[in-house]
Amino acid sequence: MLGHWAAAQDDAPRLYTRGEARQRIERVFDSAVLEILNPIEIVDLRAAVLEGEDGRPPAIALICDSIGQMNLGWIEKSNALRNAILDQVAPVGMQAAAYQAIATTINAAAPMIGFEDLMEELSVYYWDGSIGDEGALVSIKEWRGLADDEIDVEQLPSGVMGRRPAWMFASNAYPLKKLPAGLAKRIRRLRKARVALDALENTDNAWCYNSDFILDYLPEYEDHGMLPPMTIVPFDVFAREIDDVARPCMENGFNDIVGLYQMPAPAAIDQWFASLKLGAELLLAAQDLIDTNPFQP
Repeated sequence: MLGHWAAAQDDAPRLYTRGEARQRIERVFDSAVLEILNPIEIVDLRAAVLEGEDGRPPAIALICDSIGQMNLGWIEKSNALRNAILDQVAPVGMQAAAYQAIATTINAAAPMIGFEDLMEELSVYYWDGSIGDEGALVSIKEWRGLADDEIDVEQLPSGVMGRRPAWMFASNAYPLKKLPAGLAKRIRRLRKARVALDALENTDNAWCYNSDFILDYLPEYEDHGMLPPMTIVPFDVFAREIDDVARPCMENGFNDIVGLYQMPAPAAIDQWFASLKLGAELLLAAQDLIDTNPFQP
């Protein structure tokens, strides 16, 4: 199927041996993918073409090779982290606006553990499904056999939530009209990219997958965990919690699949590339927001 697509990209078509044709197809495909993905620096991505078996069509998997916290740049900078006299720390309202823009858009392209995801995992891991301090205390006492004076209050739901930096609170975010023009423009670009990607049907989107098909194409993922390998939760604040919930994935593998796109017909490859560009635009918009000087146009 990729052969027809690769031939259409050739300005001077000629006859190839079977081996030459395969190498040619791989080079053309890899080059086209890298042209789209290489500018993205906030996350490492790669594409893999998968053969369909038992009557299934071929597919393309999009895989995340990054692990850990995504660097949030100026958004997470504080006065305590200032390294030079000329470093300028943005107001919390600007940081919170940018963080919320990323937190509400990034998962459309690159799934990441957000704070709500972390709390859900902690609820299962620490508190037997509880989300309040009262239920968590009962769970800790029953399952860990700890007395009241042995319980670390920072490990209760209120303690974990209370450690969030001010820029993680949506309520602290400045409205766009209060932001510098350049920063507001970048946030609008990011939101627009999310809308464009959301407009696609899942079956037409390189950045989506049906979990029912994963093991059909990637049986080695049977024992992998369910969490993605990256997070937008600051590791320096929640290192213990992230380590605890991610430990099974560290041992057995993360769910690093970003997309699994089936190709039932030759025309599907063109749609895959079109949607790949839309997701890349979202990630580049997030990257631009993180890399920018928020005080500049």
